[in-house]
Amino acid sequence: MDPFADQSLQDLLDAVAAQRPAPGGGCTAAWSGAMGASLVEMAANFTLARPKYAGIHHRMADVRRDAKTLRRELVALGERDAEVGYEAVLAALRLPEKHPMRERRLEEARSEASEVPLGIAEAAASVAELAAEAARTGSLHLKGDAITAALLAEAASRAAGRLVEINLIGREDERLGRVAEANRRASAARDDALRVQEEVMK
Repeated sequence: MDPFADQSLQDLLDAVAAQRPAPGGGCTAAWSGAMGASLVEMAANFTLARPKYAGIHHRMADVRRDAKTLRRELVALGERDAEVGYEAVLAALRLPEKHPMRERRLEEARSEASEVPLGIAEAAASVAELAAEAARTGSLHLKGDAITAALLAEAASRAAGRLVEINLIGREDERLGRVAEANRRASAARDDALRVQEEVMK
């Protein structure tokens, strides 16, 4: 199968809707974060094209570069989630309930299945922070797009974080703390972006 990133949007949506384990929640969270990153790049590009914003061109070039890096990272994480995803968990669940290795394999599989969503949650939080910055300092005409980016990225971070929490339920694991911090960052960035909207609408 071709990488999902090379498929048409319609084919991608059909793949998500299909009765298959993947692509699922992790992939779609990653793609939502990548969409947010793309909008940050868009806002940065328009800002860089306007002499009016020359004073922040250097910083906005950094924002564009970082957003592009995160977009690529999230696309790669989406592909990885589709490849690894939940298959090992499903395989462990198919074992007879009294199988001597069932619980151990299930715990190991769920732990492994937490890694990619954790990466998605953290990368998407970084996208949300860049989006909030673009909304606050970038082109006035692109504030709506930057705010949209912040909302998409925050949703991606929280969705991926929930997947980690589901996989690690009942365990004491340092990754739960990392997820909580990523979600906190994403929510703070969203709030910052929405304050920009409130200020513009006054």
